[in-house]
Amino acid sequence: MGNTSIRSLALTACFAFIFGFGGAAIFSWAGMGHAQTKAYLLENPEILPEMVANYERQEARKRLADVAGDVSAPFPGAVLGNPQGSVTLVEFTDYGCGYCRMSTQHVQELIAKNPELRVVVREWPIFEGSDRAAKMALAAAKQGKFDAFHIAMFAQGPPSQANILAAAGAAGLDLALAEEFINSPEAGFELSKNTAFAQQLGFSGTPSWVVGDSTFEGAVGVAKLQEAIDAASAS
Repeated sequence: MGNTSIRSLALTACFAFIFGFGGAAIFSWAGMGHAQTKAYLLENPEILPEMVANYERQEARKRLADVAGDVSAPFPGAVLGNPQGSVTLVEFTDYGCGYCRMSTQHVQELIAKNPELRVVVREWPIFEGSDRAAKMALAAAKQGKFDAFHIAMFAQGPPSQANILAAAGAAGLDLALAEEFINSPEAGFELSKNTAFAQQLGFSGTPSWVVGDSTFEGAVGVAKLQEAIDAASAS
């Protein structure tokens, strides 16, 4: 489900609440009847986007609460930045995603600015042909070379077989061991698990992010992610 559909549902829920029992109770407590409530909202429509945004944040936090611990626990080795860092940024990514490629520089900037930042990368190949690149990345993690492969793979461009092999070569992977892992049930299980996490969190595409109790979708930029990192650090 896309962001537009989610926002429409949220807006519908807000209207249902306002004009339903809950809304009636609140506005009745405030001394406002149905007609007054309608008039107030028509005169102050700017509060509706705020209500929708707040509703979306609350719903996202509820979804995250059920899986937060599991989502922030990385596949062994699939971590950027400080593996022992006190603040965790989770990124759901796909090597075939242009916005993910754009975000690699943002992540590197955040790592440079935040010595305590641990970036957990969850491979979520939703673009055609990305599965093998994602599995090769996990194989690289197994060999302690995830960072090198991750950067090289995005630098190569779309995840063709030639580009995947070039990135694996640049990262210095043992291709025989990598191929063995790629064909193992473990590789497929990890990708399935990441897909389940993404669906649980309501993500519709990559890149998607989790920081503290906040979730984001898209190439949101350094400033927004840094704000969330600061909030998580302070909590």
